[in-house]
Amino acid sequence: MTRHPCWVEHAPNGAKQVMAMSLDSRYNRSDVDNATESVVADLTSVLAGTLLLMTALFDILQGLSAIAKDDVYAVGTDYLYSFDTATWGWVHLIIGVLALAVAIGILMRASWGQVTGLIVAGLVMLTNFAFLPYYPFWSITLIAFSGLVMWALCAQLQRK
Repeated sequence: MTRHPCWVEHAPNGAKQVMAMSLDSRYNRSDVDNATESVVADLTSVLAGTLLLMTALFDILQGLSAIAKDDVYAVGTDYLYSFDTATWGWVHLIIGVLALAVAIGILMRASWGQVTGLIVAGLVMLTNFAFLPYYPFWSITLIAFSGLVMWALCAQLQRK
């Protein structure tokens, strides 16, 4: 039961006394965890969700650009994963939309968000590694973001 900072209490002799809580007792509640670890864990979770959200938006933009047959991507000649750029665009678009949904789940603190976030961040890393010959700088940037997402999610899971 939560009390107002000032409440009326009946003394044994029947007189009413106004009791006031100290500021310390108001802010040191047992139902709120103010530990440094929980604050760091929450911030790490927000960092992971935000980075995955950015990665998802970048991946969606990358996919839409490749589907539109934009001249941004230079197609190499001999490459093991030499798909059409439109095919790569659809792959990036699908993974970007999936990453967007998972990032929203992480930011809403859904129970499935963290493990699924690790899986999706790994998929983003793999697809961008395979896309390196087409646009190396962008792919390396998304791989680095995905690595930070994986680090933040692993740090969050370790604290639980």
